[in-house]
Amino acid sequence: MKDLFSPGNLITVAGGALTVVGAVAYGTGNANLSLPTIFYGIPILLGGLALKSSELPPARRVVPANVFKEQREAAAPELGKLVADVTRWRYGQKAHLESSLEALKLWDDDTPPQLEEIEELMGPGGYALRMRFSLGAVGLERWQEKQERLGRFFAKGLRAEIDDLGNDRIDLRLLQTNAPAASQHGGQ
Repeated sequence: MKDLFSPGNLITVAGGALTVVGAVAYGTGNANLSLPTIFYGIPILLGGLALKSSELPPARRVVPANVFKEQREAAAPELGKLVADVTRWRYGQKAHLESSLEALKLWDDDTPPQLEEIEELMGPGGYALRMRFSLGAVGLERWQEKQERLGRFFAKGLRAEIDDLGNDRIDLRLLQTNAPAASQHGGQ
């Protein structure tokens, strides 16, 4: 349902509606209404279609936003920004975290890794994140080589764990370093 209310869809529908109103007004001889609605409607419609062509939907959020609100605010601010960044509509990008994955050398221009979902959870050390990626053309071995750097990259005091799910999918968990290796998933 939220896919229907993307900014690209809303702008396209608004532009389409203005264009139709303008065309009907033109057909009925109402120049006062036809000129401004067509004048504004067509560019808005084209802008909405351009947005739709470069639209990247938000990653699926496993746990509702309000469940871990207090823990998110108490954790490293970078984690809250990460969650906010990947759970909103993006335009002109091939994948979520594009610049981060490029900096980590976990990027392929033709088939980049795709963030499918994000889950906030409580591990033994406190607030943590689990991100599920489909690997694309970047192999599991490359992710495992970067595992130590992944935690430090997103925020100080984090460590990364990678779980191979098979079918070219992984779970990347970002956990507090003052915690043991195991974590407790909040939504699965």
